[in-house]
Amino acid sequence: MTAVTVHTPTSAERFPRPHGLVLAVLRLHRSALWFWLMLVTVAAGTLLWATFPGADAAWAEYTGMGCDRPSPNLGCDDPGPANVRYQTAVTFGTGVLGILPLLTGAWAGSALIGRELENGTAQLAWTQSVTPARWLAAKLAVPALLLTVGTLALTLLHRVLWSSNSTLLGAMDWREWHDNGAFQANGTVATAQALAALAVGVLAGLLLRRTLAALGVAVLAAASLVYVLDDLRPHLWPTQTVTAAPGRFLGSDGMVVEDGALTATGARVPFPACMGDPGCANGTGITGYYADYHPASHFWPLQLVETGILLAVAALAAGAAFALLARRLP
Repeated sequence: MTAVTVHTPTSAERFPRPHGLVLAVLRLHRSALWFWLMLVTVAAGTLLWATFPGADAAWAEYTGMGCDRPSPNLGCDDPGPANVRYQTAVTFGTGVLGILPLLTGAWAGSALIGRELENGTAQLAWTQSVTPARWLAAKLAVPALLLTVGTLALTLLHRVLWSSNSTLLGAMDWREWHDNGAFQANGTVATAQALAALAVGVLAGLLLRRTLAALGVAVLAAASLVYVLDDLRPHLWPTQTVTAAPGRFLGSDGMVVEDGALTATGARVPFPACMGDPGCANGTGITGYYADYHPASHFWPLQLVETGILLAVAALAAGAAFALLARRLP
């Protein structure tokens, strides 16, 4: 009689480790992986410190100097060491997300694609039962997943800091919600910027097939994309308008897109040179002032529109990369 052995799956078989192209990408770029994990960990720790003990120490120092009173002293213009440490931590946490598109584009164009095409590593992989399309898909998917998880985690921590320390940030005349760094770090734009930079960098690497050339072009393209959208941001959503009579404060505390003076016919003209002087409005025919602006309630509409543009750029760049790869291969 033949004995029958029943094989019981082990835990390792129930949950297999990454294999194939995914494991190859992780092994080949393990230095970049460790750098990314270290950067996310340090930035997350910095934001957590700033949110809790850093903010408590800065606020205690701020109130101890009497800066929260209606008439603060002149020493409040020069923050103490606790406030300097707090501002440095906030700047670092925000700056990591701000510089991420440049780092991502540089790495994607050079080490991820350009170097492998220049050294022949990619061609060798294509002879090992790996199609070029699968190779490129893994090159895009694995970094995209890691970038998305890391940037979303930092964004959530930055939002916690921003919401819990609003009194401190406002008292210290810190950044407004519409400032470039705060706007990017508090929503989905930072993640979309990183994904767009990844796709643009991959396309640059496939186009140039040289490490240094692809690095330079990818950084330039990523920086240009961020700069152009920063400039277009105020025009991505309809603005609101507030008006005021001469001598009255406009009162627009949001993202001001355009402001000026109004005449009796309702025409918009620049502020007069004598603005602020008694009788200025009577001598120039000015009947009021106006401001087109975005209130804080426009934060998410602006975020989602800009995120959609960035994701569309990423999709177009990725599609162009696949088309270029298929065209260049026999």
